[in-house]
Amino acid sequence: MSLFENTLTQIQKAAKLMKLDPNVETVLSNPDRILEVSVPVKMDNGAIRIFRGFRVQHNNVRGPYKGGIRYHPQVDMDEVKALATWMTIKCAVVNIPLGGGKGGVIVDPKELSLRELERMTRRYTMAISNFIGPDIDVPAPDVYTNPQIMAWIVDEYSKIHGKNIPGVVTGKSIAIGGSQGREDATSQGGVYVLEEVLKQYGKKPAAETRVIIQGFGNAGSHVARMLHAKGFKIIGVSDSKGALYCKDGLNPADAMTCKIEGGSVGECYGSGEACEMMTNEQILVADCDILVLSAMESQVTAANAANVKAGIILELANGPVSPEADEILEGMGVKVIPDILANAGGVTVSYFELVQNNMNYYWTAEEVQVKLKTIMVAAWQSVHDNALKFDTSFRAAAYISAMRRLEEAIKMRGGY
Repeated sequence: MSLFENTLTQIQKAAKLMKLDPNVETVLSNPDRILEVSVPVKMDNGAIRIFRGFRVQHNNVRGPYKGGIRYHPQVDMDEVKALATWMTIKCAVVNIPLGGGKGGVIVDPKELSLRELERMTRRYTMAISNFIGPDIDVPAPDVYTNPQIMAWIVDEYSKIHGKNIPGVVTGKSIAIGGSQGREDATSQGGVYVLEEVLKQYGKKPAAETRVIIQGFGNAGSHVARMLHAKGFKIIGVSDSKGALYCKDGLNPADAMTCKIEGGSVGECYGSGEACEMMTNEQILVADCDILVLSAMESQVTAANAANVKAGIILELANGPVSPEADEILEGMGVKVIPDILANAGGVTVSYFELVQNNMNYYWTAEEVQVKLKTIMVAAWQSVHDNALKFDTSFRAAAYISAMRRLEEAIKMRGGY
């Protein structure tokens, strides 16, 4: 089953539970626009290389399309369609006035020089410039994209339109109109929700609650830092090259130092007698109380779900648990905090960035955190209420929360 088919399966499950209008389900199952572009770039050696780029605009009934751009050698149209659909659902879950979009370029950015990366970004911006804008479609960073790439997009788009338009993207640096709190917003939002879940379903105090974090990039490293600061016992972390499991706990700051200096958290091996190296596959099923998934899609599947030891899973990545695995975990009593809620802190603070750009007035980090927590807690309460009302999983309940809001907007606007 493809990633987009997985997404449709989740929509269909929630639609059946909530008795969604079939016409609304049809609308939500089909993107508004699918764009594929050719991105010709002159490389440093003088040769022209053609990259393939995508932008999918899923639905804008509640506001402008919103979603990141990823640079990855394996990105394809099916993946981008799924991610764009999730963005529509995600924005509706946290009840912010945005729709869903997603973009990507098939490229390994590690193979490009900085100048080649800039030229490619500017050419991609030119190719999609008629289809993006602060009131149309607002990109953001995603896998292997960052504030520098967003800055190049702002600059190129502003040149095309003859004026400064910082709101064309979010995830910018503070220097050019970014928001305080955006860098770690995904993780912070996830922590706010996790704390609410633990108030009702936690069985141990923080100091005795063992946490494993799969994926030690931006989201994973920040959530490790935050949970460690709150007294949780971080016993495992992993990156693309391997995993480190320390039954007596580890300091995420030390793990990050190892990763920076040695290229992998695995370089921490030997830092303590109670530590051992593992593969990414092994760390997913290691003994723990909370498993944070912050790597890529389809990490927990039908093949390994039954071996998961965690009682709670926090999905900071998009789509890390397959629908088949969802059913297995639900039968085991595992509480899965779904991606469309757990990682919605990122798009929420992106929304704050848009608002601040429009006002040309900027909030403090403390103001951003207060507003973010308010939205994330309210979203969790709505999801939890639906989980109890429909006797279903948190994922299906989150879809129900979102699709009810989307249904209302679609029917109110009409036009079909």
